[in-house]
Amino acid sequence: MKQVKFVQMKDGDKEDYEFLIKHEVEHTKGTADRLIKALVELDEGLSGYKITRLGHSLQSATRAWHDGADIDWIVSALLHDIGDIYAPYNHDEYAASILRPFVREQCSWVVEKHGIFQMIYYGEHVGSNPHKRDKYIENIYFKDCSDFCEFWDQKSFDPDYDTKPIGFFIPLVREVFSRKPYDSIFIRPNEREPLITNTSTG
Repeated sequence: MKQVKFVQMKDGDKEDYEFLIKHEVEHTKGTADRLIKALVELDEGLSGYKITRLGHSLQSATRAWHDGADIDWIVSALLHDIGDIYAPYNHDEYAASILRPFVREQCSWVVEKHGIFQMIYYGEHVGSNPHKRDKYIENIYFKDCSDFCEFWDQKSFDPDYDTKPIGFFIPLVREVFSRKPYDSIFIRPNEREPLITNTSTG
């Protein structure tokens, strides 16, 4: 069987859907490599910064790595702007939706909200409320998102920073996206892990 028999989903039978599930599960095994390809394509995106969007992503992840962050934080930092090309108006939500089945809730929430939290740096210059993030002040992950933006995201536009190459992070991406989706072992709702454990990096 190479294709289903139906042309309308409601006409599919058990054989059709068992075939599709097997086919789709096999396809998901390539998710990590497709994300890495999309990450590389950020180099082709619009940028007026001193480094490319790929460079920014790699630098953010490198800073996380230097700070002793765990794998969930590092991969989240690497992919936090993956939506810049395809979802420029909600790139943070786009990235979070990709990460959510595979990383700690803490990390996917931070990625989802980082666009709002970053308004603190430039909102006043573009006619937006720089304190829009304050509506989340009571959220358990508020400080995590604030720190994510301060220590890894907003400062990662430095062409002189010693940034790790993409190959350094590929095994980490593959490890995270090989996890069973939505496994409570990894999602861990309402749990927090520190962003910074290696205080010697400053």
